Amino acid sequence: MASTKTRRLELRTDENTDELITEAAELLHVTKSAFVTDAARRAAQKIIARSDITLMAPEIFDSMMASLDIPDESPELAALSKLPRRIVR
Repeated sequence: MASTKTRRLELRTDENTDELITEAAELLHVTKSAFVTDAARRAAQKIIARSDITLMAPEIFDSMMASLDIPDESPELAALSKLPRRIVR
């Protein structure tokens, strides 16, 4: 089911880009509006999906995971753990 289109999006572009979009839309037998909307939607979805993923080299990932197994020295936390409890159950 197609949704009702109520929003408007305007943009400025140079002549070459306009001609390129026109040619591509004609080759796909769609309007320029449909072509630009589809291209923008796909680009937006790709960027949003990629924002949830952190890409890194395997060796960096392995190093990061190994570092999680090594506890950090935290003298402040150790000192706090030795203090008497204020709340008794």
